[in-house]
Amino acid sequence: MPQRVLCKECGAILYEGIELKTPDEVIQANNGKCPKCGRKLSLIPHKIEILPFKKPKRALR
Repeated sequence: MPQRVLCKECGAILYEGIELKTPDEVIQANNGKCPKCGRKLSLIPHKIEILPFKKPKRALR
């Protein structure tokens, strides 16, 4: 299942991948702050969305 973690402040992608990461792993990988806006990252999630994965449509020939 793909996972995407975004910065609450600026919306920068902090992690995106198939392997699920814990909040602590994402924070450690980014040295505790958002690389784009510099906001301190928190272990407390502020918004969680679970959406179905959409496969890209194949081009018809």
